[in-house]
Amino acid sequence: MTTQTPPAQLLLIEDEADSARIIRETLEPEGFVITWCADGEKGLSEAGETAYDLIILDRMLPGISGIEVLAQLRAAGVPTPVLMLSALSRSENRVDGLEGGADDYLGKPFDAHELIARVKALLRRSKNQVHSAVMLFGDIELHVKSRTAYRAGKHLALSPKEYDILKLLMDHAGDTVTRDMLLQKVWKLNFDPQTNVIDVNMSRLRNRLEEGFTQPVLETVRGAGFRLLRVQTPKAG
Repeated sequence: MTTQTPPAQLLLIEDEADSARIIRETLEPEGFVITWCADGEKGLSEAGETAYDLIILDRMLPGISGIEVLAQLRAAGVPTPVLMLSALSRSENRVDGLEGGADDYLGKPFDAHELIARVKALLRRSKNQVHSAVMLFGDIELHVKSRTAYRAGKHLALSPKEYDILKLLMDHAGDTVTRDMLLQKVWKLNFDPQTNVIDVNMSRLRNRLEEGFTQPVLETVRGAGFRLLRVQTPKAG
């Protein structure tokens, strides 16, 4: 006797009825169950009350914008992966959305097959993260499901993007993570946006990791990228 895997539950926050209809007609035949909210406030309430597998969030919502919805979700500790949709598809718009905590960003209009592929990829990634719930390297501890991090038992107050960077560094613990890898894996960009976004975020992450500690754990590899150093610090208390 085989056990059927329950269908993935998706929350769609989209104010345009035609867009919502197209998205549902694209994804529901793939077996996804979709709950539609037509504005940000209802979407926030629904996301806080029900554990969804994925949130599809339109950026340009009336009233509370998609960026604001995303910020409130992440501030409330909601770890659900978010695919942001927007007609604003320039590189700086993508960076803003991903910096705000989105896991992926898809410009409108989009190809139906690409939407399906992006949704399935995010669900696979989320499932794999749950299976490896705690990651350890030296005195750094990453709790994947809750998206929280600790060093020597001290909680690190990371932004969503800082967490994503640390997760990538932990995935390659001890090895160098290049700038291209950061752009592709964290910002979902296959080109250099010609900004200092990596340096700014790495500086913030370094401060979070090393404040109050004597031993550095984040090394800049000149001309190559960044890597974590294995350090053991006794836990306080």
